[in-house]
Amino acid sequence: MGRLIGRNIALTGGTGALGRVVAKRLTEEGATMHIPAIEGEVDKAALGLGEAVSVTTGIDLSDEATVKDFYAKLPPLWASIHIAGGFAFAPISETDAATLRQQFEMNAVSAYLCCKEAAANMKAGKAGGRLVNVSARPALEPRVGANITAYTMAKAGIAALTTALAEELKDERIAVNAVAPSIIDTPANREAMSGADFSTWVTPGAIAELMLGLCDPDAASVSGAVVPIYGWV
Repeated sequence: MGRLIGRNIALTGGTGALGRVVAKRLTEEGATMHIPAIEGEVDKAALGLGEAVSVTTGIDLSDEATVKDFYAKLPPLWASIHIAGGFAFAPISETDAATLRQQFEMNAVSAYLCCKEAAANMKAGKAGGRLVNVSARPALEPRVGANITAYTMAKAGIAALTTALAEELKDERIAVNAVAPSIIDTPANREAMSGADFSTWVTPGAIAELMLGLCDPDAASVSGAVVPIYGWV
Protein backbone atom coordinates (compact mmCIF):
# COMPACT_ATOMS: atom_id res chain seq x y z
CA MET A 1 0.00 0.00 0.00
CA GLY A 2 1.04 3.60 -0.46
CA ARG A 3 2.87 3.30 -3.77
CA LEU A 4 1.59 6.71 -4.86
CA ILE A 5 1.84 8.74 -1.68
CA GLY A 6 2.52 12.38 -2.48
CA ARG A 7 1.89 11.88 -6.21
CA ASN A 8 -0.48 14.07 -8.26
CA ILE A 9 -2.31 12.31 -11.07
CA ALA A 10 -4.65 13.74 -13.71
CA LEU A 11 -7.51 11.44 -14.74
CA THR A 12 -9.81 12.15 -17.66
CA GLY A 13 -13.12 10.33 -17.72
CA GLY A 14 -12.89 10.17 -13.94
CA THR A 15 -16.63 10.68 -13.39
CA GLY A 16 -17.56 7.63 -15.50
CA ALA A 17 -18.04 4.03 -14.43
CA LEU A 18 -14.42 3.01 -15.10
CA GLY A 19 -12.91 6.32 -14.03
CA ARG A 20 -14.51 6.23 -10.59
CA VAL A 21 -13.04 2.79 -9.91
CA VAL A 22 -9.61 3.95 -11.07
CA ALA A 23 -9.80 7.09 -8.93
CA LYS A 24 -10.73 5.08 -5.85
CA ARG A 25 -7.95 2.53 -6.38
CA LEU A 26 -5.23 5.11 -6.93
CA THR A 27 -6.28 7.22 -3.96
CA GLU A 28 -6.09 4.07 -1.86
CA GLU A 29 -2.41 4.05 -2.80
CA GLY A 30 -2.00 7.66 -1.68
CA ALA A 31 -2.46 9.59 -4.92
CA THR A 32 -4.16 12.96 -5.22
CA MET A 33 -6.41 12.89 -8.28
CA HIS A 34 -7.32 15.79 -10.59
CA ILE A 35 -10.33 15.15 -12.83
CA PRO A 36 -11.49 17.35 -15.73
CA ALA A 37 -15.22 16.89 -16.38
CA ILE A 38 -17.28 18.18 -19.27
CA GLU A 39 -20.35 18.41 -17.03
CA GLY A 40 -21.34 21.77 -15.62
CA GLU A 41 -21.84 20.30 -12.16
CA VAL A 42 -20.52 17.16 -10.47
CA ASP A 43 -21.73 15.72 -7.17
CA LYS A 44 -18.55 14.11 -5.85
CA ALA A 45 -20.28 12.44 -2.94
CA ALA A 46 -22.89 10.82 -5.18
CA LEU A 47 -20.12 9.49 -7.42
CA GLY A 48 -18.11 8.14 -4.50
CA LEU A 49 -15.18 10.47 -5.13
CA GLY A 50 -13.32 11.20 -1.90
CA GLU A 51 -11.45 14.17 -0.49
CA ALA A 52 -8.27 13.27 -2.37
CA VAL A 53 -10.09 13.92 -5.66
CA SER A 54 -10.64 17.36 -7.17
CA VAL A 55 -13.00 17.90 -10.12
CA THR A 56 -12.83 20.80 -12.57
CA THR A 57 -16.09 21.15 -14.50
CA GLY A 58 -16.81 22.48 -17.97
CA ILE A 59 -13.69 21.01 -19.58
CA ASP A 60 -13.94 20.04 -23.26
CA LEU A 61 -10.95 17.76 -23.82
CA SER A 62 -11.07 18.20 -27.59
CA ASP A 63 -10.45 21.95 -27.24
CA GLU A 64 -6.72 22.72 -27.25
CA ALA A 65 -6.85 25.98 -25.29
CA THR A 66 -9.09 24.47 -22.61
CA VAL A 67 -6.85 21.43 -22.13
CA LYS A 68 -3.74 23.61 -21.97
CA ASP A 69 -5.33 25.84 -19.34
CA PHE A 70 -6.45 22.86 -17.24
CA TYR A 71 -3.01 21.26 -17.13
CA ALA A 72 -1.23 24.58 -16.61
CA LYS A 73 -3.10 25.04 -13.33
CA LEU A 74 -2.20 21.62 -11.94
CA PRO A 75 0.64 20.97 -9.51
CA PRO A 76 3.63 18.95 -10.75
CA LEU A 77 2.21 15.69 -12.06
CA TRP A 78 3.51 12.20 -11.65
CA ALA A 79 0.98 10.65 -14.04
CA SER A 80 -1.86 11.45 -16.41
CA ILE A 81 -4.44 8.79 -17.30
CA HIS A 82 -6.74 9.31 -20.28
CA ILE A 83 -9.97 7.33 -20.07
CA ALA A 84 -12.31 9.91 -21.64
CA GLY A 85 -13.66 8.94 -25.04
CA GLY A 86 -16.72 7.93 -27.00
CA PHE A 87 -18.19 5.03 -28.96
CA ALA A 88 -20.19 4.75 -32.18
CA PHE A 89 -21.75 1.49 -33.40
CA ALA A 90 -22.79 1.47 -37.06
CA PRO A 91 -21.72 -0.11 -40.36
CA ILE A 92 -19.76 2.14 -42.68
CA SER A 93 -22.85 2.63 -44.85
CA GLU A 94 -24.45 4.43 -41.91
CA THR A 95 -21.34 6.27 -40.67
CA ASP A 96 -20.87 9.72 -42.11
CA ALA A 97 -17.79 11.92 -42.03
CA ALA A 98 -19.17 13.89 -39.09
CA THR A 99 -19.33 10.73 -36.99
CA LEU A 100 -15.81 9.78 -38.03
CA ARG A 101 -14.51 13.20 -37.04
CA GLN A 102 -16.45 13.02 -33.77
CA GLN A 103 -14.82 9.70 -32.90
CA PHE A 104 -11.37 11.12 -33.56
CA GLU A 105 -12.13 14.25 -31.54
CA MET A 106 -13.51 12.33 -28.56
CA ASN A 107 -10.84 9.64 -28.54
CA ALA A 108 -7.59 10.37 -30.40
CA VAL A 109 -7.57 14.17 -30.26
CA SER A 110 -8.44 14.31 -26.55
CA ALA A 111 -5.74 11.76 -25.72
CA TYR A 112 -3.20 13.63 -27.86
CA LEU A 113 -3.88 17.00 -26.25
CA CYS A 114 -3.79 15.56 -22.74
CA CYS A 115 -0.52 13.74 -23.45
CA LYS A 116 0.95 16.95 -24.85
CA GLU A 117 0.06 19.14 -21.87
CA ALA A 118 0.77 16.49 -19.24
CA ALA A 119 4.20 15.92 -20.77
CA ALA A 120 4.88 19.66 -20.65
CA ASN A 121 3.99 19.67 -16.96
CA MET A 122 6.26 16.69 -16.28
CA LYS A 123 9.17 18.11 -18.27
CA ALA A 124 8.99 21.28 -16.17
CA GLY A 125 9.15 19.17 -13.01
CA LYS A 126 12.16 17.19 -14.29
CA ALA A 127 11.13 14.12 -12.30
CA GLY A 128 9.89 11.84 -15.08
CA GLY A 129 6.36 10.51 -15.05
CA ARG A 130 3.76 8.20 -16.52
CA LEU A 131 1.22 8.67 -19.31
CA VAL A 132 -1.49 6.03 -19.63
CA ASN A 133 -3.88 6.00 -22.59
CA VAL A 134 -6.91 3.85 -23.34
CA SER A 135 -6.99 2.12 -26.71
CA ALA A 136 -9.24 -0.87 -27.43
CA ARG A 137 -9.15 -4.44 -28.65
CA PRO A 138 -10.21 -3.53 -32.23
CA ALA A 139 -7.11 -1.32 -32.49
CA LEU A 140 -4.94 -4.42 -32.02
CA GLU A 141 -7.28 -6.82 -33.83
CA PRO A 142 -9.00 -4.72 -36.52
CA ARG A 143 -11.13 -7.62 -37.78
CA VAL A 144 -13.21 -7.38 -34.61
CA GLY A 145 -13.81 -3.73 -35.51
CA ALA A 146 -16.41 -4.58 -38.14
CA ASN A 147 -19.43 -2.26 -37.81
CA ILE A 148 -17.43 0.09 -35.57
CA THR A 149 -14.87 1.28 -38.12
CA ALA A 150 -14.81 4.93 -37.02
CA TYR A 151 -14.21 3.93 -33.41
CA THR A 152 -11.60 1.36 -34.46
CA MET A 153 -9.68 3.95 -36.48
CA ALA A 154 -9.70 6.42 -33.59
CA LYS A 155 -8.53 3.86 -31.05
CA ALA A 156 -5.82 2.65 -33.45
CA GLY A 157 -4.61 6.23 -33.51
CA ILE A 158 -4.24 6.14 -29.75
CA ALA A 159 -2.19 2.95 -29.97
CA ALA A 160 0.12 4.56 -32.53
CA LEU A 161 0.38 7.74 -30.45
CA THR A 162 1.40 5.69 -27.43
CA THR A 163 4.22 3.84 -29.15
CA ALA A 164 5.59 6.89 -30.95
CA LEU A 165 5.41 9.16 -27.92
CA ALA A 166 7.16 6.61 -25.72
CA GLU A 167 10.18 6.88 -28.00
CA GLU A 168 9.95 10.67 -28.09
CA LEU A 169 9.82 11.08 -24.32
CA LYS A 170 12.26 8.38 -23.22
CA ASP A 171 15.08 10.83 -22.52
CA GLU A 172 12.72 12.67 -20.16
CA ARG A 173 12.06 9.40 -18.29
CA ILE A 174 8.37 9.74 -19.06
CA ALA A 175 6.92 6.28 -19.69
CA VAL A 176 3.98 6.14 -22.11
CA ASN A 177 1.72 3.09 -22.22
CA ALA A 178 -1.86 2.18 -23.07
CA VAL A 179 -4.38 -0.42 -22.05
CA ALA A 180 -6.52 -2.07 -24.72
CA PRO A 181 -9.68 -3.54 -23.18
CA SER A 182 -12.40 -5.54 -24.82
CA ILE A 183 -15.98 -5.06 -23.53
CA ILE A 184 -15.89 -3.52 -20.05
CA ASP A 185 -18.42 -4.69 -17.47
CA THR A 186 -20.27 -1.43 -16.82
CA PRO A 187 -23.98 -0.80 -16.19
CA ALA A 188 -24.32 0.92 -19.57
CA ASN A 189 -22.78 -2.02 -21.44
CA ARG A 190 -24.95 -4.50 -19.56
CA GLU A 191 -28.04 -2.53 -20.55
CA ALA A 192 -26.94 -2.30 -24.18
CA MET A 193 -26.10 -6.04 -24.41
CA SER A 194 -28.54 -7.57 -21.96
CA GLY A 195 -28.27 -11.08 -23.43
CA ALA A 196 -24.48 -11.33 -23.13
CA ASP A 197 -22.48 -13.39 -20.65
CA PHE A 198 -21.22 -10.61 -18.38
CA SER A 199 -18.90 -12.98 -16.54
CA THR A 200 -16.56 -13.03 -19.56
CA TRP A 201 -16.14 -9.26 -19.70
CA VAL A 202 -13.17 -7.40 -18.27
CA THR A 203 -13.97 -5.66 -14.99
CA PRO A 204 -13.20 -2.03 -14.15
CA GLY A 205 -11.29 -3.32 -11.13
CA ALA A 206 -8.94 -5.34 -13.33
CA ILE A 207 -8.27 -2.32 -15.53
CA ALA A 208 -7.67 -0.16 -12.46
CA GLU A 209 -5.06 -2.61 -11.19
CA LEU A 210 -3.30 -2.59 -14.56
CA MET A 211 -3.28 1.20 -14.63
CA LEU A 212 -1.95 1.27 -11.10
CA GLY A 213 0.89 -0.99 -12.18
CA LEU A 214 1.72 1.26 -15.12
CA CYS A 215 1.81 4.28 -12.79
CA ASP A 216 4.02 2.55 -10.24
CA PRO A 217 7.31 4.42 -9.71
CA ASP A 218 9.07 1.05 -9.99
CA ALA A 219 7.64 0.42 -13.50
CA ALA A 220 10.18 2.66 -15.21
CA SER A 221 11.29 0.04 -17.73
CA VAL A 222 7.79 -0.39 -19.21
CA SER A 223 7.13 2.12 -21.99
CA GLY A 224 5.60 1.93 -25.45
CA ALA A 225 3.34 -0.98 -24.56
CA VAL A 226 -0.29 -1.34 -25.62
CA VAL A 227 -1.47 -3.96 -23.16
CA PRO A 228 -4.39 -6.24 -24.05
CA ILE A 229 -6.88 -6.77 -21.24
CA TYR A 230 -9.73 -8.82 -22.65
CA GLY A 231 -11.25 -10.71 -19.73
CA TRP A 232 -12.41 -14.07 -21.05
CA VAL A 233 -14.07 -12.90 -24.27
